Amino acid sequence: MKVAFISGTSIVKSDLFAAWEEKIIETAHGAVTYKMQGDKVLINRHGYEFPLPPHSINYRANIQALADLGFTDVVSLNSVGSLDRDLPPGTFVSCGDYLCLQEGPKTFYDQELKGGPPGISNNLIPTLLEQLAPEFDIKPDKTYVQMRGPRFETKAEIRVVKDWGDVIGMTAAFEADLCTEAGLNYNSLALVDNFANGFEGTEIDFEKFHDLVKSNQAKVNRLFTRMLEIFA
Repeated sequence: MKVAFISGTSIVKSDLFAAWEEKIIETAHGAVTYKMQGDKVLINRHGYEFPLPPHSINYRANIQALADLGFTDVVSLNSVGSLDRDLPPGTFVSCGDYLCLQEGPKTFYDQELKGGPPGISNNLIPTLLEQLAPEFDIKPDKTYVQMRGPRFETKAEIRVVKDWGDVIGMTAAFEADLCTEAGLNYNSLALVDNFANGFEGTEIDFEKFHDLVKSNQAKVNRLFTRMLEIFA
């Protein structure tokens, strides 16, 4: 099955894709480095060299690359913070909706009003939920709150947005918007790496965050291993 994956820095640390062929494609919005094996493609949204912070990612180029390569189904894995005490670090979720109010959406149509209604297709999620269980208990139909970044949100900001959704991040809304415009099916998976700053009495900084991400690496590796088996 032809499927494209988008993920973050965790895939750079994984040996799972070490043997995949690395290529570069030139798009109308810039060059994109990707990895490919058979009918599967993998893009690290932050890049494979110097990792770009969320607000500097060339989202348009990444999604255009997948469209130019002929993919229609995209599975994204995002790192998120939890706004729900029942979604502790280490939990996998799938988001069915999102909001992005701090900054306007990334779009292919800067000069015209165009594009369909925004949303997340999740056309592959029912299959993944069924076939990944019981090893992975993925919580579906969550709402993703996107903030601009690149810093974490202040405790006051979290108090404002904590009732807006279930998880918080900096990237998925842009990708979902662009996939909709490009006619691609965006499928959302996310791994909770931390409670949001100040939520449940926690405090977070980049050092602690990277420790949490590292502790979840084995789960990410296993998830991708199983997805590759399912989509083989």
